[in-house]
Amino acid sequence: MTSSLLPCKGCTSWKELLLTASLLTCWHLSTTADVIIELVPPQVVEGENVLLLVHNLPRNLIALAWYKGTTNVNTKIVLYALNTDVSVLGPVHNSKGSMYRNGSLRIDNVTLGDTGYYTLRTFNRQVETVSVTSTYLHVNTFLWNCGRLATSAQPTIESLPTIVPEGEQVVLRVHSLPENIHSFAWFKGMTVFGKLEIGRYILARKSVVLGPAYSGRENLFSDGSLLFYSVTQKDAGLYTLQVLGTDMKSEEAHVEIQVDKTIEECCSPVTTSQVLIVPVPRYAAEGESVLLLVHNLPKDVQAFSWYKSMYNMPSFKIVEYNSLWNTTTWGHKYSGRGMVYPSGHLLLQDVTQSDARMYTLEVLNKDDKIDRAHVQFYVNKPVTQPVVKITDTTVRGNRSVMFTCVSPDTGTSIRWFFNNNNLELTERMTLSPTKCGLRVDPVTSEDAGEYRCLVTNRLGAELSYPVRWP
Repeated sequence: MTSSLLPCKGCTSWKELLLTASLLTCWHLSTTADVIIELVPPQVVEGENVLLLVHNLPRNLIALAWYKGTTNVNTKIVLYALNTDVSVLGPVHNSKGSMYRNGSLRIDNVTLGDTGYYTLRTFNRQVETVSVTSTYLHVNTFLWNCGRLATSAQPTIESLPTIVPEGEQVVLRVHSLPENIHSFAWFKGMTVFGKLEIGRYILARKSVVLGPAYSGRENLFSDGSLLFYSVTQKDAGLYTLQVLGTDMKSEEAHVEIQVDKTIEECCSPVTTSQVLIVPVPRYAAEGESVLLLVHNLPKDVQAFSWYKSMYNMPSFKIVEYNSLWNTTTWGHKYSGRGMVYPSGHLLLQDVTQSDARMYTLEVLNKDDKIDRAHVQFYVNKPVTQPVVKITDTTVRGNRSVMFTCVSPDTGTSIRWFFNNNNLELTERMTLSPTKCGLRVDPVTSEDAGEYRCLVTNRLGAELSYPVRWP
């Protein structure tokens, strides 16, 4: 492919190249998998410097070019000629940027306006584009440094109630959210797909963008939760939450809405044959047993299998029960840890926090029809006493202070106390998404006093020792 960024055959000098660099009109090469752009640091705050560090740069290059965006060639930042060590500044360049011979780009004193995609394009000596690689830079106004202290923590979702009567409402409540969230989105089904999007909440704007799957009966909240009104049988099934961080990395969690439809007939309730599962207890302590209690299992079952996942993959299989032969086959990881019953129930013994996840029951009927149902339970251990740390900062002449409630426990709730009373939030105070961080900006003499945090789960609570500021 020929590009006016590079000298075509017969061109005499790089000077002519540089004068005509802005005439580039080609931009349609797919991104290669070899070149990698790493943000250093991965998260950046207004006023800091960031390096877009390039790895695996191709060999035998003649030039490199950085662009702001992914497709618009008029947003060139800088072009660098390797053989002459000459740089040409583009229309969107400013005095904050510096490009290095290895392709890396440094941006100093970043602002919110620097947020966006950045694209590196490389050229070889045959006047061909070798690679086009993009990365996204998000400039934060502030970064929380608390939460997710346990590396194994992942977002989890619980349905309240577990089984919702038709016509009632259900809340899909989210636990163990990360800090520094850009946005989160809810999808109907198991996958993140545009047509299945119910809506997304963008934290910086505190706004909701509704998706194609929005029915008019859902509410999204800033803590990630989703509320359904007037639930119907059509609402039953799996839902996916996608959490997008300010570093543009995403995480997903799943939950199932189980709808119980009861029909009054001759004064006797008749329930549908939909398979429903209830965990007993739903919130267990480490070391206890949990019974996954199955309701409405068909009488004509040929076999059923349990999986420790929402997917029916062989590596996730816990146990398989064959009703015709009355045989039980356990996965090698679960033999001796559980019991399975012909009625479909599964007993898990000596549970740990790693057992708290989505489980799938797959049922094979006599007509070879396969039905699936899902269930999730939660495992807690006693909380440890948290510690409050204080960080003072000065930004743009304003003094601010951040209190951090440090706790290794996950799946907890946090409350703050000021001078032994519940903390009353003011306009100058901000809580992090998990409430483990409390920021006061600007801080005044009214904020002087003792601060504590209380960490709670279903097994108990622990209060930190007081710390005094200033």
